[in-house]
Amino acid sequence: MAKAKNNLIAGLDIGSSMVRMAVGQLVFNGHDDAQPDMQILGAVEVPAEGMHKGAISSIEDVVSSVSSCLEKMERTVGLPIDMVWVGVSGLHIMSQNSKGVVAASKADSEISDSDVQRALEAARAISTPLNYEVLHVLPKRFSVDGQTGIKDPVGMTGIRLEVDAQIILGASAQIKNLTKAIYRSGLEIEDLVLSVLATSEAALTNRQKDLGVAIVDLGSSTTSLAIYEEGEILHSTILPIGSEHITNDIAIGLRVSIEVAERIKIEYGGCFSNNISKKEEIDLYELGTGEHEIIKRKYLGEIIEARVEEIMQKIDAELRKVQRSGMLPAGVVFTGGGAKLPGLVDAAKQYLRLPATLGYPLNFISATDKINDLSFVNVVGLVKWGSLMSHGSQKIKSSGMLGGVKKMSGFIAAVKEWFKALLP
Repeated sequence: MAKAKNNLIAGLDIGSSMVRMAVGQLVFNGHDDAQPDMQILGAVEVPAEGMHKGAISSIEDVVSSVSSCLEKMERTVGLPIDMVWVGVSGLHIMSQNSKGVVAASKADSEISDSDVQRALEAARAISTPLNYEVLHVLPKRFSVDGQTGIKDPVGMTGIRLEVDAQIILGASAQIKNLTKAIYRSGLEIEDLVLSVLATSEAALTNRQKDLGVAIVDLGSSTTSLAIYEEGEILHSTILPIGSEHITNDIAIGLRVSIEVAERIKIEYGGCFSNNISKKEEIDLYELGTGEHEIIKRKYLGEIIEARVEEIMQKIDAELRKVQRSGMLPAGVVFTGGGAKLPGLVDAAKQYLRLPATLGYPLNFISATDKINDLSFVNVVGLVKWGSLMSHGSQKIKSSGMLGGVKKMSGFIAAVKEWFKALLP
């Protein structure tokens, strides 16, 4: 696998509202058996142009935004950035369950890493919908000669190895447009990663994944969800609703511009209207509207509360699909810019009947305050994912959450050659 110069690991997230980049470096402490620490050297963002609801609407504008973000990052860290791990999200993402079955290849019937990889490849060989590409093959559980519930079959004795897996797919056109825009900005792509999986690597502990947990990345136009149990992914989806829907509701309800509505949400927003006094008022003149219009803060609370309830209902509906509504011991972890809304955690506890917390990046060293910004959890997670893929053990690469790591390399190479052929 190609390495970035200066041993840097960079993550790039192109969202609907912002383009974000983070750069990290592994810090080894001198002990051979010790895990290196991840130091985040910089994290930057610029407004996203050319994006609509997670999909590219103008390649030229996306190239400009990515180039601006790259330039800002290189000024921040003082080093050139050549390669990035890229987050993929959007409503074009879909998933399918699959099963792979292979026979042990060794004469003594001991299952090897290569057997696991062959089983994952067998699971991958499903009937893919037209114009879709496989992003990930995520193992849920293995079985050996009928013995089920096996997490790591390597070293076990058996003849028949089976794997139940979740296949993550993305629309070929969207992926091709994304890779084209990134290459045109002067960057090489290390690999593409489903964004919510990278977020999970940054914000969840192994114990949470073992107990049962849902992570919710509340973005501007979409909400990404992944559910884990017994250390493996159980379900993932992307919902067509996000924090900008709250902003739009405020703009319509209060008859103000989107910019003013966003400021109102940030400065006066909350998820419950019943604890707001009917006497509390907001003077819109203080928010730069130019008019001394007074609105009731309780009315604002009712607008926000209605949309938050809808978001929670959609999340709970996904939990119900896998019979986990109200039944995840480690609860729900919220990340993303939308999770900054005051009262969101309490609202989640009420509507979802589960423990709820905000998810910040875990086990990182950094001098930048962006490491504690919920908006940057995803892009920091991409750095973590890249470090595991580049420097993790073979066991990490070939089993568990990070299985099937060669998922997109062939498709990316094909797109790269196709793009180069278009250049003069």
